[in-house]
Amino acid sequence: MADIFTTSSPNEWWRGATFYQIYPRSFQDTTGNGVGDLKGITERLEYVASLNVDAIWLSPFFTSPMKDFGYDVSDYCDVDPIFGTLEDFDNLLARAKELGLKVIIDQVYSHTSDQHNWFQESRKNRTNYQADWYIWADAKPDGSPPNNWQAYFGGSSWQWDSSRKQYFMHNFLSSQPDLNLHHPRVQDALMDVTRFWLDRGVDGFRLDVVNCFMHDPELRDNPPSGRPIEDVVRSFDMQDHIYSETHHETVNFLTRMRWVLDSYEGNKFTVAEVSSPDPFKFQREYTSGHSRLNTSYNFDFLYLDHLTGWSVSNSLSSWEGDPAHGWPSWAFSNHDAPRALSRWSEGMNTILHAKLYLMLLLSMRGTVFMYQGEELGLPTGNVPFEFLQDPEAIENWPHTLGRDGARTPFPWSSTEDYAGFSKVEPWLPVDPAHAALAPDVQEADEDSTLVFAREAIRLRRDVAPIRIGDLAFITAEEYLIAYKRIEGDETILCVYNLSNRPLEYDFDLPKERELILSNIGFEPANIENEIPALTGYWWKI
Repeated sequence: MADIFTTSSPNEWWRGATFYQIYPRSFQDTTGNGVGDLKGITERLEYVASLNVDAIWLSPFFTSPMKDFGYDVSDYCDVDPIFGTLEDFDNLLARAKELGLKVIIDQVYSHTSDQHNWFQESRKNRTNYQADWYIWADAKPDGSPPNNWQAYFGGSSWQWDSSRKQYFMHNFLSSQPDLNLHHPRVQDALMDVTRFWLDRGVDGFRLDVVNCFMHDPELRDNPPSGRPIEDVVRSFDMQDHIYSETHHETVNFLTRMRWVLDSYEGNKFTVAEVSSPDPFKFQREYTSGHSRLNTSYNFDFLYLDHLTGWSVSNSLSSWEGDPAHGWPSWAFSNHDAPRALSRWSEGMNTILHAKLYLMLLLSMRGTVFMYQGEELGLPTGNVPFEFLQDPEAIENWPHTLGRDGARTPFPWSSTEDYAGFSKVEPWLPVDPAHAALAPDVQEADEDSTLVFAREAIRLRRDVAPIRIGDLAFITAEEYLIAYKRIEGDETILCVYNLSNRPLEYDFDLPKERELILSNIGFEPANIENEIPALTGYWWKI
């Protein structure tokens, strides 16, 4: 038997929990403006609770000019009118609590909108109270930027400001200036934001791009990445970003934030987003022990083009269970990545594929994040170029798919206009293929992906080995995976064939076994010889 990866820390509510990510712009429109809103989420919370998930994660709904659709915050402590009001948020929170759902929200501490009052004050001159709340630097003698840093969305990370006669740094859009988190007063202000939402009753936070929180104060040039030019889409890809992000003092800020969260009752939760060529190093650093963040959002599968047993084994085996290494989290799809079904099923997008990927995700040791529509088996939505909204997609078209295909409106109805999402044309088009997968169709079909998802999530919630058990690999081949989840004297055997053909196996399948879940609903007669194509099984042994 392979090494056993253990769950040795106390069982806080979030360990092994299933989170359901809601992208507010695209969940439910109640105001008739084509954009989803907080009231719409509240109206649909019974549906979310029916999935048997433990918690929801809300993407940004804060005041914003929406240049990056809410990740450019102009007021951290208010709701953008397009989404509603603070009262609407309070009502949403109260309804979620009634339904037994925890609620975490996004926090974007790396940068703000250039419309934020902090930045408007900072850019006035070099001597005001907030002058150094952002990252300002003089031009080189020839007028060029202070260094060679490149932004995620392409081009220089520096934008000239005529008021200050200086450049300011931005890791993303030029309208998203980076905060100077090295400054104690900036940290104080962000801790006030943290307390504002904790005081309203949220259960924790997902922290956007934690690796971008702090930079090298010396502003040293990043070295070249050495990537072949034919593999490069963005100028960003041509550098190793060792100075523009992942500064070692980030850990001190996270420790301070954890202290604030721990001063509240209820085991408040934090999950870090870490986007880096070597994310595991920083995921461990940001979550190790019990004085930093609880877990880190894992990108191993979000941009993976081809799913194999090797990739699953490599990822799951990276988190051995030592508290010093933190607690893992897993996601196959989200608002930034093409949906897993489209990436891994070679265009087939069948119910078998959708159920198989759900089973695999839900049997992983760690905390699970599902994305809205994953329970329906939605493929990536088709968004023609003329309807694109994502600035990254427009800038890099047609070399990247962008993010809009994952952000299309949720299809609530197969018969209503715009799939029941809105009464008017939505901000992104509804893919007709999505409307055919709406809950009103799937609710009536006992073999649907939705019905299956509810049962699989319920089992994860109720079966201790699946939720919090240790993990022991039996085999991990190119397309065949088998591992055990173990808690006390209970063991669940999980086996998956990811290929389009039957596969023989060389491990012992226990004679005494009870099938508790399969994406085909039964155990084939020839299971003693081979695992049928595109099938998954959970056996109690």
